Amino acid sequence: MFRRREAAMTEKPKVTLPGTVEKIIKPIHPSEPEKAQISVEGADELYQEIRIENTLTDENGEPVRLKKGAQVDVTVEADPDATYPPLESANNPNPSGSAKSTKSA
Repeated sequence: MFRRREAAMTEKPKVTLPGTVEKIIKPIHPSEPEKAQISVEGADELYQEIRIENTLTDENGEPVRLKKGAQVDVTVEADPDATYPPLESANNPNPSGSAKSTKSA
């Protein structure tokens, strides 16, 4: 039970968004990898598409590729020291999380 708690405390902050493989891009040169273009739901319109090498590994350690139209999950995770709490209001523009006192005596 202690190990489970420890794992939860060291887990990286993350978000997972749904995506769809829009197209498979064949390489221009045979030495270059095939790419998969993925449309990420929930991203800003101009930044919805990402391209990654179309090389994944299945549960048996075998290489596999994505198919056009495949539904995927796109996960972004970060080290805890690379994140900060969300802003509670627009009046607190300080992303470091340290508030300055504005009270006068």
